[in-house]
Amino acid sequence: MENLPNCPKCNSEYTYEDGSLLVCPECGYEWNANMESEDENVIKDANGNVLSDGDSVIVIKDLKVKGSSSSIKIGTKVKNIRLVHDPSDGHDIECKIDGFGAIKLKSSVVKKS
Repeated sequence: MENLPNCPKCNSEYTYEDGSLLVCPECGYEWNANMESEDENVIKDANGNVLSDGDSVIVIKDLKVKGSSSSIKIGTKVKNIRLVHDPSDGHDIECKIDGFGAIKLKSSVVKKS
């Protein structure tokens, strides 16, 4: 029996081949074995553009900041972002914003500039 990789979604060891795809019987996830390494650790902005460390992004909606009376306004440019590939809270961008300091953002609320 071949050694197939574990499921990237649920880490199940019971994956099997179905044509050119690998399938997980536990969660139902299907993926292409050749594309597996390319899809890992890819973070995209709200428009689907791939982000990388050091990029500049623009906030696309007003964001309320917990513990602060002010908010981050739409159109705020954020320079030199750092990506977090395994976020525990869903915030996959770490950055510094003038007037706020160090903050974490979700990639779904920014677009690449």
